[in-house]
Amino acid sequence: QVQFVESGGGLVQPGGSLRLSCAASGSIFSGIDMAWYRQVPGKQRELVASISGVGITDYVDSVKGRFTISRVNNKKTLYLQMSSLQPQDTAAYYCKRKYFLDSWGQGTQVTVAP
Repeated sequence: QVQFVESGGGLVQPGGSLRLSCAASGSIFSGIDMAWYRQVPGKQRELVASISGVGITDYVDSVKGRFTISRVNNKKTLYLQMSSLQPQDTAAYYCKRKYFLDSWGQGTQVTVAP
């Protein structure tokens, strides 16, 4: 089965930056669309950002201009560079292949607070 291990989360102050990493194993990676999601308790998971196999990116409106999704295919790693973080960005962040019904990983918690 495929596995995704998220890391890089933590507690940051508003306006701060954080880079999340997602290590994939046992999965097709290169040429496959990947995505970052986030979930706040009591709400459904939200698609935050995606990147296609040819590098085309897309973002939810609330993070445009602040987040950057990228990938290193030969390392099977996905990244989410998060800047100008706001309290509203507080959530558990997850990664997976965008169009595959993968199981969710453990996620990594991002908390933005003074």
